[in-house]
Amino acid sequence: MHELSIVLSVVDAAAQVAQENQAERIDAIELEIGALSGVELDALEFAWSEGIKRSILAQAEKKFTLIPGKAECSDCGLSFPVTTLYDPCPICNSYFVQVTQGRELKIKSITLEAV
Repeated sequence: MHELSIVLSVVDAAAQVAQENQAERIDAIELEIGALSGVELDALEFAWSEGIKRSILAQAEKKFTLIPGKAECSDCGLSFPVTTLYDPCPICNSYFVQVTQGRELKIKSITLEAV
């Protein structure tokens, strides 16, 4: 389950941000997770509840924002939604497409305790 290692990396990054800002706790954290990132949301939810125990994120409100997949056809230029990395263009059926959105896995925001 690589979702636990993702959670532990987020905990480390959040702890570093809190330390750099001399905050004792984090009030909220928001992650952007692409539909094509390979992250299983159910597994991430489970790993999250276990991975943040006794960490700076233990009391933080969390928000996961799912970013849908999107690609652009290299042949005809069409921008279109995708559900897998190998979806062809719906207009010209070309497989020469560039994924432009949906692979994200990042911390969008961290809200520190108000001082």
